[in-house]
Amino acid sequence: MAVSGELLTLVSIGAVALYTLVTAASRAIDRLVAVAEYYDISEVLIGMTILSVGTSLPEIGSHFIASLGILSGVLDYEATSAVVIGGNTGSSAVQQLLLVGVLLIGYGSLDLTERFVRESYLPMLGVFVVTMGLAWDGTISRVDGVVLLALYFVYVGVSVIRRERTQTLREPPSVDPRRDAAVAAGLLVLVLLSASLLLSVIEVVVDMLALGGSMVGVVTIGVAAALPELTTVMDAIRRRTPNVALGTLVGSNIVNPLVGIGLGGTISTYYVPPAVVLWDFPFKLVVGVAVLGWAWYVKHGELTRTDGGYLLGLYFVFVVGRLLLFPGQ
Repeated sequence: MAVSGELLTLVSIGAVALYTLVTAASRAIDRLVAVAEYYDISEVLIGMTILSVGTSLPEIGSHFIASLGILSGVLDYEATSAVVIGGNTGSSAVQQLLLVGVLLIGYGSLDLTERFVRESYLPMLGVFVVTMGLAWDGTISRVDGVVLLALYFVYVGVSVIRRERTQTLREPPSVDPRRDAAVAAGLLVLVLLSASLLLSVIEVVVDMLALGGSMVGVVTIGVAAALPELTTVMDAIRRRTPNVALGTLVGSNIVNPLVGIGLGGTISTYYVPPAVVLWDFPFKLVVGVAVLGWAWYVKHGELTRTDGGYLLGLYFVFVVGRLLLFPGQ
């Protein structure tokens, strides 16, 4: 009975920390975009930095705190690595499968242009391949982390140079940029504090229940960290601007491994559970290639509500398959 009460208390604390983490990240994005609008920063640069990185703040914040904890010895190396990497791949799967499915069902249909495929979709698949290759030996070393971060900066540089001005979901310009910048800074600190508390709670819960750390990350951080992207999807459906949401979802799938795993690996190195390289990345890569082939060669570049339903089903195949094939991870 005492154990049940302690577990309930921990879960409640973790839920509050998770909510605070996601909410603070979302509010920080709003403030930072407003400040960027005040200084008339280009739409492309806003999209490639504040929006792409901002919607991935829960994952990036979790990686940063986890790596500091591992480096200092406060958090367990293998368990914490498994949680944050599972959260990273889980969030990516939610975006790629569940949220794109919701977008298609809510909006109706989407056309994948040759430019989008070349400049966004193929780089996303390439990131899956590179990250899986670096993690194949069961670790992300500091060199691996630096490689991932370097690839992100190359991607941003090329995108800023080559991309055209596009419609985005933007905030009104800030009326007090100093105040908004200070509030954003405070919210970012709150993101890091919430991530620290959440990871501490998850480590204790994993030990108490003898669960697989990466699976816990998939269903907690992975799902909750995709909530900012869900907000973008719902807003895009309402405003009839689906390409903005699709670009954000694909962009976050690029940012999550390159910046999240790259930053964490550079700071502390990571242990990578076998499930990540044998299931998570291969599943996401195969589905990504299949969706592209289906849309490009069968549907002439168009994805419909029916395809959205298939993607929703594939997300649950991803989760259930992981549970059945890798129950202890």
